[in-house]
Amino acid sequence: MAKNQKRYTPEFKQQMIDLYNTGNYSYPQLQREYGVSASTIVGWVKNASPITTEEGETVTLKDYKNLQKEYNKLKMENEILKKATAIFAKDQ
Repeated sequence: MAKNQKRYTPEFKQQMIDLYNTGNYSYPQLQREYGVSASTIVGWVKNASPITTEEGETVTLKDYKNLQKEYNKLKMENEILKKATAIFAKDQ
């Protein structure tokens, strides 16, 4: 994170998301009123948007990305274990 970059509380982010989702505020209006760049608010709204999975569960984009990272990590660990098992089985 850059030195001069502002940090916003989760409550403030949620307030911006809620204001945008009411339909009464546009990104430029929120930018002018609260001094937060429109692209930052767009990112917050996008990450908080619900996604419905194939199983019918609803998760946010942020949660989905975290689950995807965890899945890829577990997949890689599984491949390593398969290779290690093959090496040890060959030695016996």
